[in-house]
Amino acid sequence: MTQPGIPNEYSLSTSCYGTRLRTIEDQAFAAVAMGFRRLELGLSETPVPLNGFEDTRRETGISVASMVCGCLNPRSEHMSGTRLGSVDEDMRERALISVRRHVTVAQQYGCPVVILRGCAVENDELEGEAAVLNARQAEEGTTDEVASDIRDFVGRVQKKGQRQVEHLCRSLHGLHLDFPDVQFALEPGVSFNDILNFEAMGWVLDDLARQGVGYWHDTGTIHLRERSGLPGQGAWLEAYGDRLEGVHLQDAAGEEPAMPPGLGEIDFRLVAESIPSDVEKVVEIDPRHGRAEILAAVQFLVDLAI
Repeated sequence: MTQPGIPNEYSLSTSCYGTRLRTIEDQAFAAVAMGFRRLELGLSETPVPLNGFEDTRRETGISVASMVCGCLNPRSEHMSGTRLGSVDEDMRERALISVRRHVTVAQQYGCPVVILRGCAVENDELEGEAAVLNARQAEEGTTDEVASDIRDFVGRVQKKGQRQVEHLCRSLHGLHLDFPDVQFALEPGVSFNDILNFEAMGWVLDDLARQGVGYWHDTGTIHLRERSGLPGQGAWLEAYGDRLEGVHLQDAAGEEPAMPPGLGEIDFRLVAESIPSDVEKVVEIDPRHGRAEILAAVQFLVDLAI
C-alpha cells in the first residue's frame, strides 16, 4: 500500500513538506509518488502559490479534500480564522474577510471541507497563567496537583470565554449563509486557554447543528490535552463522533506533537475503533520527518485498518 505509485486511502497535508518543496505542482507530484490521491492544503511557514495546480491536477488526478483556514498566509500568532470569536468587532471582521478568501479558493479547487482551528481566550492575565502552567508541567511533570490546577484553569477559561464562543457561533452562522454548500469543521486547539475546550465544542456544535458545522479530530492535539488531565481521545470521539468530518493523524510523545503515527504514545487501536470508515483521514506530521517516515506511517495506519 505504501509503495510509490500504489494508491492509499489517506490524504496528505501539504504542511508535511515544510520548505522542501516550494510549488504546489512539486507537492502534488511528490504526494502521488507516495501513493496519495488527495491533498489537504495545510498550514506552513511559507505557503506556496496555487497557480498552476489545475494542470497538475489534470495530469495526476489528485484532488483537494480539505483546507485548513490560514493556509494562504504565513504562519503567525493569530492565524486566519482564529479570531472569528474575538470580542473586538474590527478583529472579527478582518477574520471573516480572510476566511471568505480561503473559502473562495477552496471552492475554486473543488475542496469540500474548510477546517477552522480553535482560538485563545482574549485575556492577558489568563494568557500569562497558561504560560505559567505550561512551564510548571514541563518542570514538574503532570502530577495530580498540576493536572488539578490545569482542569481548574480550563474551567475558568470556559467561563471567561463565553462571549467569544457566542461571537464564534454568530460568525459561523454568517459564513454558512454566505457559503451554504461548504462544509465547515471545527478543530480544538492544544492550548489550555483555548475557548474550544471539550464542553465548549459541544455548545458550538449543538448551536450550529442546523448549519451542519462538523467536528474535526486531531489525534496529536487531543493526546497532549489528555496527558494534562483533560478529556482524551475516547471521550472526544464518543461525544462528537456522530458529527465527525475528518481526522488529522499524527503521533505525540511527551510535549512533542506531529510525530509520524507509530513512533509516539498514542493508542491508534482506540482511534481505529472509534472513527467511522467514511471520514476523511489526513496524515499531518512535522516537516522534519521525510518521505521514509511518511511511508512507514501510512503502512502503520494500513496495518491497523484506520
